[in-house]
Amino acid sequence: MTQPASDPRPTALITGASGGIGEAMAVQLAARGIHLLLVARSEGRLQTLADRLSVQHGIRADVVALDLSDPQAPARLQQTVEERGLKVDFLINNAGFASYGEFWTLERQHELDMIQLNITALTELTHRFLPGMLERGRGRVLNVASTAAFMPGPLMAVYYASKAYVLSFSEALNEEVRGTGVAVTALCPGPVQTGFQARAQMEASRLLSTPSRNPMLLSAEEVARQGLDAMFRGQAVQVTGAANQLLTVLPRFVPRRVVPGLVRRAQDRQA
Repeated sequence: MTQPASDPRPTALITGASGGIGEAMAVQLAARGIHLLLVARSEGRLQTLADRLSVQHGIRADVVALDLSDPQAPARLQQTVEERGLKVDFLINNAGFASYGEFWTLERQHELDMIQLNITALTELTHRFLPGMLERGRGRVLNVASTAAFMPGPLMAVYYASKAYVLSFSEALNEEVRGTGVAVTALCPGPVQTGFQARAQMEASRLLSTPSRNPMLLSAEEVARQGLDAMFRGQAVQVTGAANQLLTVLPRFVPRRVVPGLVRRAQDRQA
């Protein structure tokens, strides 16, 4: 669907929009009157969400079903955006996944696909859509990192490392674009009440053993709200929740050699 030239409302491209934080962001942006381009693997779920938000808020909601762990997907997504005559004002790189277990026991291709999605696709999409924002002198990029970005993560080694990349990349890029009308934000949530942990097969982790009493566990809606508010402000980093903010500071005061053991004990399997 082509956006009419007379429609001044911006468009947000959200990856991983079929559930969790991505879906919550779509709902909240639609309520602000922002057009949507929703991207995920599940076309049916995306279309259902798009139809509902279009009717409720009178916005345009386009759908693109893509698996961004496919190295060719970012180029196809940009081509689709151009063919539909759309401009991306807000790029929200939310798609990502994790795995749980000792690194050498995990499926090799699964770990490589994680790097492709969490790092490479995010980087490529930013490189493809950021220049248009800079040319127009306005725009935002919101990269979903994690509190995992602040420390090494035994039993989730590749995931933690991938989020460290996202945080570092986002902070550096935000400095590069300073003064252009564009900003880049890294959103760093802790555990979130979504299907993310189930996909990562983390149910056995001590970290999630008593979710009802876990002060770090926030709803997807609350994480989305804090992330979007930070994005609109042009804030470089947003860690969600007071408990998570404390968690990200602790590694500064603990000898680095001690941190991996602390993290392992926190998310090791229950006895």
